[in-house]
Amino acid sequence: MSDLAAFLRAWARDPLSIAAVAPSSPALAKLITAEITPDMGPVIELGPGTGVFTKALLARGLRQSDLVLIEYEADFANLLAARFPEATVLRGDAARVKKHRDLLNGDMAGATISGLPILSMTARQQMMIMRGCFDLMRPGGRFYQFTYSPVCPVRRPVLERLGLKGRRLSSTLRNLPPAAVYEIHRRDE
Repeated sequence: MSDLAAFLRAWARDPLSIAAVAPSSPALAKLITAEITPDMGPVIELGPGTGVFTKALLARGLRQSDLVLIEYEADFANLLAARFPEATVLRGDAARVKKHRDLLNGDMAGATISGLPILSMTARQQMMIMRGCFDLMRPGGRFYQFTYSPVCPVRRPVLERLGLKGRRLSSTLRNLPPAAVYEIHRRDE
């Protein structure tokens, strides 16, 4: 089954959890992973879908064994496990990421890449995801999120309450729809 067919089938079952009708483009994948280096491993990826960002992370020099992929949709999780057998693939809710500390084998992640439709989530869901990821990242850890919006997709009150700051990195027109990437980091780093 093609990635597009898998994506359309998942979207048809639950459009709000997928929030796009096609996988992210290679251009967006290159953009969202541009600052990732192999020494940032392990890296957490939320909502990897068909693995477009995962492939870009591997192209940046990370090993599959440095990746923790958390995917809610069962078909995507199975596809990811088959494509990336050395990566840790977990089928679950990204809002509960904090409870999976053991997946990092006692290490702290250097970055999180998010393909989640975070813009459409409630403040509570955003809070749980951001708090959970930053609790699993070492000092200097970065959270990378793409959006179709002209503003940071994580609500300002969430950022302020957690002591985080968002910064727009860049955007690409070579994605359907065009997308921007934000880096979110601890305010004091």
